[in-house]
Amino acid sequence: MASERNPGDLRLTPRLVIPAAELRWRFSRASGPGGQHLNSTDSRVELRFDLAATPSLPPALRARALRRLEGRLVEGCLVITASEQRSQWQNRTVARRRLLELLQEALQPPPPPRRATRPTRGSVQRRLDAKQQRSAVKRLRGGRLQMPQE
Repeated sequence: MASERNPGDLRLTPRLVIPAAELRWRFSRASGPGGQHLNSTDSRVELRFDLAATPSLPPALRARALRRLEGRLVEGCLVITASEQRSQWQNRTVARRRLLELLQEALQPPPPPRRATRPTRGSVQRRLDAKQQRSAVKRLRGGRLQMPQE
């Protein structure tokens, strides 16, 4: 039996999908210039995703995302707002794309740790040469001015 795909689902990776049922949408009037159109349409979009309680992510990935996004979370929920476009549909698309990018970045594995290496002979020599040159400049500055004797 083929798995059914809902067009509202958010596909993070080929195997990780957030069902549309876990995404909460709110619509309101956008602020700023826009005149009559703005005063009569709810084009501002707020998308909420409960990252702390989602069963769609494995526990290890959920913990990684919670740790990386902790500054953006409101009571465990990730909140994305979009009001740049005049159309509610376009703002919905923008909000979905932002959520997708945020989650994909937060779920990336950490980079491999840096391996410590010794400085090269050339870099050590350049550092020592620069120190000697600086020392010479300071040594030449140190002469005392003598007052002419009468």
